[in-house]
Amino acid sequence: MPLLGQAAMLLSFDVVQDAIPEHDEWHTHEHLPERLSIPGFVRGTRWVALHAQRRYFVMYEVEQLATLTSEAYLDRLNNPSPWTSKMMPYYRGMTRGFCSVSGSFGFGLGHVSLLIRFKPATGAESSLRKWLLQDTLPRLAPRQGIGSIHLFEGALTPQMTKEQRIRGADAGVDWALLVTGYSQGAMASLMQADLCNAQLEKHGATGVLDAIYRMEYMLTDREVGA
Repeated sequence: MPLLGQAAMLLSFDVVQDAIPEHDEWHTHEHLPERLSIPGFVRGTRWVALHAQRRYFVMYEVEQLATLTSEAYLDRLNNPSPWTSKMMPYYRGMTRGFCSVSGSFGFGLGHVSLLIRFKPATGAESSLRKWLLQDTLPRLAPRQGIGSIHLFEGALTPQMTKEQRIRGADAGVDWALLVTGYSQGAMASLMQADLCNAQLEKHGATGVLDAIYRMEYMLTDREVGA
């Protein structure tokens, strides 16, 4: 399985333009190392938009869903560092989902990704899940330009914490697809055909939002521990 845990936290957001250089410095040198030092956090990646409504996509892979409600994680959120407290007000349009990994196909983590967020129509959950996990994703993963593909399902509602109070309430994530690989063209092709809005909606998805990102930075717990 190319992901390093059974669950993940998915975040999409903008940052005030003038604050982007400092945000990236803080996120790289303080925030990601801080998060990856929490037990159960195994890898964090930051992505920047090539085609998206939000500039940033961040994914934290965690050992299990319970990691995201652990005392260690909540303690960090309720005791932000001075630099974190400074950066939080610069965030805009945050969506943040605590998700289980419903299925993964392929290998590795490519430098370019397609992120599709959506919500199953009422009563369509089982048929949509079956179409994705049995009929669609397994045949897409081996395609040229693609490395791996994953289905996430929102499983928990994040608690309100001090960090969130500083930046404002976060929107949630229902379901999401993440495709990673080495070809932006392959991602665009999926977005226009096999995983286009019309196809997803035909099989029971609603509120489909898609975006293409390039990976900007990655950090693992082993590096932080070392």
